Amino acid sequence: MTAPVVNGPRLGLAVNAAQFTLLVVVNALVGGVLGSERTVLTPLAEQEFHLDGYTAALTYILAFGITKAATNFFAGTLSDRYGRKPVLLAGWLAALPVPAMLIWAPGWGWIVAANVLLGINQGLSWSTTVIMKIDLAGPARRGLAMGLNEAAGYLAVAATAMATGSLAAQHGLRPAPFLLTAAYVVLGLGLSLIFVRETREHARREAATHATADSGLSTRQVFALTSWREPALSSASQAGMVNNLNDGLAWGLFPVLFAAAGLSLTQIGVLAALYPAVWGLGQLVTGPASDRYGRKPFIVTGMLAQAVALTGFAVADTFVMWALSAVLLGAGTAAVYPTLLASISDVAHPGWRARAVGVYRLWRDGGFAAGALLAGIVADLAGIRAAVWTVAALTAASGLFAWARMYETHPRDSKEHTSA
Repeated sequence: MTAPVVNGPRLGLAVNAAQFTLLVVVNALVGGVLGSERTVLTPLAEQEFHLDGYTAALTYILAFGITKAATNFFAGTLSDRYGRKPVLLAGWLAALPVPAMLIWAPGWGWIVAANVLLGINQGLSWSTTVIMKIDLAGPARRGLAMGLNEAAGYLAVAATAMATGSLAAQHGLRPAPFLLTAAYVVLGLGLSLIFVRETREHARREAATHATADSGLSTRQVFALTSWREPALSSASQAGMVNNLNDGLAWGLFPVLFAAAGLSLTQIGVLAALYPAVWGLGQLVTGPASDRYGRKPFIVTGMLAQAVALTGFAVADTFVMWALSAVLLGAGTAAVYPTLLASISDVAHPGWRARAVGVYRLWRDGGFAAGALLAGIVADLAGIRAAVWTVAALTAASGLFAWARMYETHPRDSKEHTSA
């Protein structure tokens, strides 16, 4: 008896290994573009543009966060309408002017404008690689798929943050660090244009065999479900937002805190890299572990671990203590990041899953803007450590909220829940 012939795309990591691996590489390049700013831009604001207030120095993160959050939302909708690959390419095209703008910016407004384009790049390109990997992986190994995706992106953030810190220490804040940015953009665009293939048909194949029939939801309905109506989706959205709120704090104010304590640019680069490095590597463990043990334990524990780590940053004043806090912050974030994305894809129907991911990422990356604004205002009024304490308290509250409201979404462990 012969095996049945499977027509059309097939789901699973093994059968799509080559394309999945390529998308992991592409997302690493997306993360590298982001990482090129994490060590350099805050010192640049102070030393070359003479920005005195913390809020002013954080304007670039605010611009980045608002733009990326909005672009995430449109990435999901556009990828459903026009396909994944065109959206991915649009994201890379938006990044093309960014290195030149950072290198030759005559005023701070140019830096802010470059971060608007960077937000578009990250929103379109990173969101689309997430959606494409979910398309390819199928339902069984989404935690592993998201762990690999986010690990690649944030390990690249870490490596590039360290590399640009070293380049800045040796060759100055401009142009050397941003030449690396330019290389990432050209390589990412080339790989996406020539080698990446469309994956929308994989989602359609999964939708055709899905157990529920609620594939025809409007974008407004998907927004409401993901934002507040559906307990697991909305819990994931708020946790993601608070997670990136504390990342916005780490990105914008930690370099100022470290510099005020007398740390060198190289040491600041190490600390800026350590947190996303642990975050990236940890996701290789937490993503697949959530396929076995469920999503909720990692989400709740991870948020509470981040709160403890932020408390450590607030009370520490030495390189070693900050390094230990950075490791814990990275571990907590690793527990949260891939499992939140996996929980969204567990609950959402394949017919509107890309839009649900877009709405989730809208809220999550809105945390960058909220974190920059909140941390900047509190730091101006009461100092950096007061800002860190404030964000630590919000992070703890977010973890407790997820514990109270969220149910387990993993299909092996969860009871039947409706999505409408």
